[in-house]
Amino acid sequence: MSTHDNEVKNGSPKKLDKAAYEKELERLQAELVAMQQWVIESGERVLLIFEGRDAAGKGSAIKRITQYLNPRHARIVALPAPTEREKTQWYFQRYVPHLPAAGEIVILDRSWYNRAGVERVMGFCTDTEYHRFLRQAPDFERMLVEDGIRLIKYWFSVSDEEQEARFRSRAEDPMRRWKLSPMDVQSITRWEDYSRAKDTMFAATDLPGARWVTIESEDKKRSRINVIHDILTRIPWTYVEEPSITIPKRPAEKDTGYERPDRSEFVYAEDVAAKLEKPSKRKPSKAKRGA
Repeated sequence: MSTHDNEVKNGSPKKLDKAAYEKELERLQAELVAMQQWVIESGERVLLIFEGRDAAGKGSAIKRITQYLNPRHARIVALPAPTEREKTQWYFQRYVPHLPAAGEIVILDRSWYNRAGVERVMGFCTDTEYHRFLRQAPDFERMLVEDGIRLIKYWFSVSDEEQEARFRSRAEDPMRRWKLSPMDVQSITRWEDYSRAKDTMFAATDLPGARWVTIESEDKKRSRINVIHDILTRIPWTYVEEPSITIPKRPAEKDTGYERPDRSEFVYAEDVAAKLEKPSKRKPSKAKRGA
């Protein structure tokens, strides 16, 4: 294990106050919306790379980041395994079409760093392909930055005990069991292999202009707050004054000349939600009060 890697047994951090967390999260999400407006207006291109241990909380952080963003200008890219044709291409080729255009924010949920992590550990690439990647990745990212793309790379760090606990929680939850893949399970027994791969990856690609930012994710709520704050700090955005929107009054139906068709001709979903209605609170009549 490396000395700079905080994925060690340091104990669990203190839990955040729930009300304070939710208030701060909402504030930061509002700032993200304002930042996105600046990205759109200025034509900036933002590329966020999210990497880290399996079950480290990348997905839940991305969900909170994009929750209120305009989906027309913010995309999450999570590519599946390469096809047979893609395997014959230049390794970075299939990622290029997903790079941001003007006014866009792109989040890579796993990225070209698959080659330095899971592909290396699981033997899905040759030694030649692996070492070629470590040589080419810095040059590729340097070109992106020189072209004006704002590139920020995040590594989500979690301890082996916490990762195992999250895996077991997922395995027991039918709603989240799909998140566990055979490779996820193997990562428990290959912890040190992944640590060595991560150390080598950092040594080769943690370079000026494209540094890795580590997010401690032993507590997911803490990591969400910290990563959103970091994004807002690293991108030099400013508030953009948005035009006010005036909602007009609806014209009276008799003035439009439109007549609604007979509603009985349509098919409606059953109102099963009616079972969830709150019971009405009727005050008892005077007669009942005196009974």
